[in-house]
Amino acid sequence: MPELPEVETTVRALRPLLVGRTITGVRNDWPRHLGNVDLATLQQQIHGRSFQTVTRRGKYLVFNLSDGAALIIHLRMSGHLAVVDGGAAPQPHVHTIFALENGQELRFKDPRKFGKVYLAHDLAEVLGGLGPEPLATDFTAAVLQERLNGRKRALKPLLLDQTFIAGVGNIYADEALFAARLHPQRAANSLSQEEIVVLHGAIQRVLRLGIAREGASIDLYVKPDGTRGDMQNAVNVFRRTGQPCYVCGRPIERMVLGGRSTHFCADCQI
Repeated sequence: MPELPEVETTVRALRPLLVGRTITGVRNDWPRHLGNVDLATLQQQIHGRSFQTVTRRGKYLVFNLSDGAALIIHLRMSGHLAVVDGGAAPQPHVHTIFALENGQELRFKDPRKFGKVYLAHDLAEVLGGLGPEPLATDFTAAVLQERLNGRKRALKPLLLDQTFIAGVGNIYADEALFAARLHPQRAANSLSQEEIVVLHGAIQRVLRLGIAREGASIDLYVKPDGTRGDMQNAVNVFRRTGQPCYVCGRPIERMVLGGRSTHFCADCQI
Protein backbone atom coordinates (compact mmCIF):
# COMPACT_ATOMS: atom_id res chain seq x y z
CA MET A 1 0.00 0.00 0.00
CA PRO A 2 1.40 3.44 -0.84
CA GLU A 3 2.44 5.18 2.37
CA LEU A 4 3.16 8.82 3.13
CA PRO A 5 6.34 9.08 0.97
CA GLU A 6 4.70 7.39 -2.02
CA VAL A 7 1.60 9.59 -1.74
CA GLU A 8 3.73 12.71 -1.30
CA THR A 9 5.71 11.76 -4.41
CA THR A 10 2.46 11.39 -6.33
CA VAL A 11 1.22 14.78 -5.08
CA ARG A 12 4.42 16.51 -6.18
CA ALA A 13 4.24 14.94 -9.63
CA LEU A 14 0.56 15.74 -10.21
CA ARG A 15 0.53 19.28 -8.81
CA PRO A 16 2.08 21.09 -11.81
CA LEU A 17 -0.07 19.07 -14.22
CA LEU A 18 -3.41 19.74 -12.53
CA VAL A 19 -3.42 23.10 -10.76
CA GLY A 20 -5.46 25.48 -12.90
CA ARG A 21 -6.95 22.71 -15.03
CA THR A 22 -10.75 22.41 -15.30
CA ILE A 23 -12.73 19.19 -14.98
CA THR A 24 -15.06 18.59 -17.93
CA GLY A 25 -16.33 15.11 -17.12
CA VAL A 26 -16.02 11.95 -15.05
CA ARG A 27 -16.26 8.31 -16.11
CA ASN A 28 -16.40 5.34 -13.77
CA ASP A 29 -16.95 1.63 -14.36
CA TRP A 30 -16.51 0.44 -10.77
CA PRO A 31 -19.11 2.09 -8.51
CA ARG A 32 -17.32 0.91 -5.35
CA HIS A 33 -14.53 3.34 -6.18
CA LEU A 34 -16.92 6.11 -5.16
CA GLY A 35 -16.84 6.34 -1.39
CA ASN A 36 -19.49 8.86 -0.42
CA VAL A 37 -21.07 10.03 -3.67
CA ASP A 38 -22.73 8.42 -6.68
CA LEU A 39 -21.47 9.03 -10.20
CA ALA A 40 -24.32 11.29 -11.30
CA THR A 41 -23.87 13.56 -8.28
CA LEU A 42 -20.10 13.60 -8.70
CA GLN A 43 -20.42 14.57 -12.35
CA GLN A 44 -22.88 17.31 -11.57
CA GLN A 45 -20.93 18.81 -8.68
CA ILE A 46 -17.43 18.88 -10.16
CA HIS A 47 -18.14 19.64 -13.82
CA GLY A 48 -16.55 22.99 -14.65
CA ARG A 49 -14.61 23.17 -11.39
CA SER A 50 -10.87 23.74 -11.52
CA PHE A 51 -8.09 22.32 -9.39
CA GLN A 52 -6.83 24.97 -6.96
CA THR A 53 -4.31 22.94 -4.97
CA VAL A 54 -3.05 19.36 -4.78
CA THR A 55 -2.02 18.34 -1.28
CA ARG A 56 -1.88 15.34 1.02
CA ARG A 57 -3.26 14.29 4.40
CA GLY A 58 -1.74 11.08 5.69
CA LYS A 59 -2.11 8.58 2.83
CA TYR A 60 -4.91 10.56 1.15
CA LEU A 61 -4.52 12.88 -1.82
CA VAL A 62 -6.57 16.06 -1.49
CA PHE A 63 -7.58 18.02 -4.61
CA ASN A 64 -9.11 21.33 -3.56
CA LEU A 65 -11.56 22.63 -6.16
CA SER A 66 -12.62 26.12 -7.14
CA ASP A 67 -16.02 25.90 -5.42
CA GLY A 68 -14.50 25.10 -2.02
CA ALA A 69 -15.16 21.37 -2.22
CA ALA A 70 -12.39 18.78 -2.40
CA LEU A 71 -11.85 15.54 -4.23
CA ILE A 72 -10.15 13.11 -1.89
CA ILE A 73 -8.52 9.96 -3.26
CA HIS A 74 -7.19 7.05 -1.25
CA LEU A 75 -4.95 4.79 -3.33
CA ARG A 76 -5.21 1.89 -0.90
CA MET A 77 -3.29 -1.24 -1.95
CA SER A 78 -2.77 -0.83 -5.68
CA GLY A 79 -3.98 2.60 -6.72
CA HIS A 80 -2.06 4.71 -9.22
CA LEU A 81 -2.83 8.16 -10.59
CA ALA A 82 -1.48 9.61 -13.83
CA VAL A 83 -2.26 12.49 -16.16
CA VAL A 84 -2.25 11.32 -19.79
CA ASP A 85 -3.49 12.55 -23.15
CA GLY A 86 -7.17 11.79 -23.62
CA GLY A 87 -6.41 9.94 -26.82
CA ALA A 88 -3.98 7.56 -25.16
CA ALA A 89 -4.83 3.89 -25.46
CA PRO A 90 -7.10 2.52 -22.71
CA GLN A 91 -5.21 0.75 -19.94
CA PRO A 92 -6.32 -2.28 -17.95
CA HIS A 93 -7.67 -1.61 -14.47
CA VAL A 94 -8.38 2.10 -15.00
CA HIS A 95 -11.75 2.49 -13.30
CA THR A 96 -12.20 6.24 -12.76
CA ILE A 97 -11.25 8.98 -15.23
CA PHE A 98 -11.48 12.74 -14.84
CA ALA A 99 -11.49 14.55 -18.22
CA LEU A 100 -9.75 17.95 -18.36
CA GLU A 101 -10.37 20.96 -20.57
CA ASN A 102 -6.94 20.69 -22.22
CA GLY A 103 -7.71 17.25 -23.62
CA GLN A 104 -5.85 15.35 -20.94
CA GLU A 105 -7.26 12.95 -18.36
CA LEU A 106 -6.51 12.12 -14.75
CA ARG A 107 -6.76 8.32 -14.70
CA PHE A 108 -7.15 6.25 -11.53
CA LYS A 109 -5.76 2.79 -12.14
CA ASP A 110 -6.51 0.25 -9.42
CA PRO A 111 -5.97 -3.47 -10.17
CA ARG A 112 -7.20 -4.63 -6.76
CA LYS A 113 -10.15 -2.21 -6.73
CA PHE A 114 -9.78 -1.12 -3.10
CA GLY A 115 -9.17 2.57 -3.83
CA LYS A 116 -11.72 5.26 -3.02
CA VAL A 117 -12.83 8.61 -4.40
CA TYR A 118 -14.64 11.03 -2.09
CA LEU A 119 -16.20 14.44 -2.61
CA ALA A 120 -16.22 16.54 0.55
CA HIS A 121 -17.23 20.10 1.39
CA ASP A 122 -15.60 19.68 4.79
CA LEU A 123 -12.37 17.66 4.91
CA ALA A 124 -13.28 16.39 8.36
CA GLU A 125 -16.10 14.37 6.79
CA VAL A 126 -13.47 11.99 5.42
CA LEU A 127 -10.22 12.85 7.21
CA GLY A 128 -11.42 13.87 10.66
CA GLY A 129 -10.31 10.65 12.34
CA LEU A 130 -6.67 10.82 11.26
CA GLY A 131 -3.86 11.34 13.72
CA PRO A 132 -1.25 14.08 13.41
CA GLU A 133 1.00 14.53 10.41
CA PRO A 134 4.39 13.09 11.39
CA LEU A 135 6.36 15.65 9.36
CA ALA A 136 4.42 18.69 10.52
CA THR A 137 6.30 21.25 12.61
CA ASP A 138 3.81 20.87 15.44
CA PHE A 139 4.41 17.12 15.67
CA THR A 140 7.12 17.28 18.31
CA ALA A 141 8.65 14.63 20.54
CA ALA A 142 6.49 16.02 23.34
CA VAL A 143 3.36 15.41 21.25
CA LEU A 144 4.49 11.84 20.56
CA GLN A 145 5.14 11.30 24.26
CA GLU A 146 1.68 12.57 25.13
CA ARG A 147 0.08 10.24 22.59
CA LEU A 148 2.06 7.27 23.89
CA ASN A 149 1.15 7.86 27.53
CA GLY A 150 -0.93 5.05 28.95
CA ARG A 151 -0.95 2.98 25.77
CA LYS A 152 -0.08 -0.69 26.25
CA ARG A 153 -0.18 -1.72 22.60
CA ALA A 154 2.92 -3.05 20.88
CA LEU A 155 4.79 -0.35 19.02
CA LYS A 156 4.48 -1.75 15.51
CA PRO A 157 0.65 -2.07 15.40
CA LEU A 158 0.36 1.32 17.09
CA LEU A 159 2.46 3.02 14.43
CA LEU A 160 0.23 1.47 11.77
CA ASP A 161 -2.89 2.91 13.42
CA GLN A 162 -3.83 5.91 11.27
CA THR A 163 -5.70 7.48 14.19
CA PHE A 164 -2.43 7.51 16.13
CA ILE A 165 -0.16 8.95 13.41
CA ALA A 166 -1.25 9.56 9.83
CA GLY A 167 0.69 8.15 6.92
CA VAL A 168 3.00 5.53 8.43
CA GLY A 169 2.56 2.03 7.01
CA ASN A 170 4.36 -1.28 7.10
CA ILE A 171 7.59 -0.29 5.35
CA TYR A 172 8.30 2.86 7.30
CA ALA A 173 7.15 1.48 10.65
CA ASP A 174 9.70 -1.34 10.34
CA GLU A 175 12.40 1.07 9.23
CA ALA A 176 11.65 3.63 11.96
CA LEU A 177 11.72 1.02 14.72
CA PHE A 178 15.04 -0.29 13.45
CA ALA A 179 16.47 3.23 13.28
CA ALA A 180 15.27 3.84 16.86
CA ARG A 181 16.65 0.44 18.00
CA LEU A 182 13.24 -0.49 19.42
CA HIS A 183 11.76 -3.98 19.22
CA PRO A 184 8.38 -3.98 17.41
CA GLN A 185 6.78 -5.87 20.32
CA ARG A 186 7.77 -3.29 22.93
CA ALA A 187 4.78 -1.90 24.80
CA ALA A 188 4.24 1.75 23.97
CA ASN A 189 4.11 2.74 27.63
CA SER A 190 7.48 1.12 28.34
CA LEU A 191 9.54 3.73 26.47
CA SER A 192 11.71 6.15 28.34
CA GLN A 193 11.64 9.84 27.50
CA GLU A 194 14.98 9.45 25.72
CA GLU A 195 13.65 6.53 23.66
CA ILE A 196 10.60 8.59 22.66
CA VAL A 197 12.84 11.40 21.42
CA VAL A 198 14.86 8.89 19.41
CA LEU A 199 11.71 7.29 17.96
CA HIS A 200 10.32 10.67 16.98
CA GLY A 201 13.49 11.51 15.11
CA ALA A 202 13.59 8.07 13.48
CA ILE A 203 10.01 8.35 12.18
CA GLN A 204 10.72 11.70 10.59
CA ARG A 205 14.08 10.63 9.22
CA VAL A 206 12.85 7.52 7.41
CA LEU A 207 9.82 9.33 6.00
CA ARG A 208 12.01 12.14 4.65
CA LEU A 209 14.36 9.57 3.17
CA GLY A 210 11.40 7.86 1.52
CA ILE A 211 10.28 11.14 -0.01
CA ALA A 212 13.80 11.98 -1.18
CA ARG A 213 13.99 8.57 -2.89
CA GLU A 214 10.47 9.03 -4.31
CA GLY A 215 8.92 6.05 -2.61
CA ALA A 216 9.51 2.32 -2.44
CA SER A 217 8.68 0.30 -5.57
CA ILE A 218 8.46 -3.03 -3.76
CA ASP A 219 5.03 -4.22 -4.89
CA LEU A 220 2.81 -2.33 -7.33
CA TYR A 221 3.86 1.24 -6.57
CA VAL A 222 5.36 3.31 -9.36
CA LYS A 223 5.44 7.09 -9.76
CA PRO A 224 2.78 8.80 -11.89
CA ASP A 225 5.12 8.74 -14.90
CA GLY A 226 5.49 4.97 -14.57
CA THR A 227 9.08 4.97 -13.29
CA ARG A 228 10.12 3.30 -10.06
CA GLY A 229 10.95 4.88 -6.74
CA ASP A 230 14.25 4.02 -5.07
CA MET A 231 13.50 3.60 -1.36
CA GLN A 232 13.56 -0.20 -1.72
CA ASN A 233 17.32 0.12 -2.19
CA ALA A 234 17.74 1.94 1.13
CA VAL A 235 15.79 -0.26 3.56
CA ASN A 236 17.57 -1.79 6.53
CA VAL A 237 15.10 -4.49 7.55
CA PHE A 238 11.92 -4.47 5.46
CA ARG A 239 11.68 -7.73 3.48
CA ARG A 240 15.31 -8.55 4.23
CA THR A 241 14.44 -11.74 6.13
CA GLY A 242 17.51 -13.93 6.58
CA GLN A 243 19.91 -11.33 5.24
CA PRO A 244 22.59 -9.93 7.57
CA CYS A 245 21.86 -6.83 9.59
CA TYR A 246 23.95 -3.96 8.31
CA VAL A 247 24.90 -3.06 11.89
CA CYS A 248 25.61 -6.36 13.68
CA GLY A 249 25.49 -9.04 10.97
CA ARG A 250 22.76 -11.12 12.61
CA PRO A 251 20.11 -12.36 10.12
CA ILE A 252 17.03 -10.15 9.93
CA GLU A 253 14.00 -11.91 11.39
CA ARG A 254 10.34 -11.81 10.42
CA MET A 255 7.22 -12.23 12.52
CA VAL A 256 3.53 -11.53 12.05
CA LEU A 257 2.40 -8.83 14.43
CA GLY A 258 -1.08 -7.38 14.35
CA GLY A 259 -1.69 -9.33 11.15
CA ARG A 260 1.21 -7.66 9.33
CA SER A 261 4.64 -8.94 8.36
CA THR A 262 7.20 -7.35 10.64
CA HIS A 263 10.96 -7.31 10.04
CA PHE A 264 13.55 -6.60 12.72
CA CYS A 265 17.00 -7.36 14.12
CA ALA A 266 16.76 -9.23 17.41
CA ASP A 267 20.19 -7.97 18.49
CA CYS A 268 19.90 -4.31 17.60
CA GLN A 269 16.28 -3.79 18.63
CA ILE A 270 15.40 -4.20 22.29
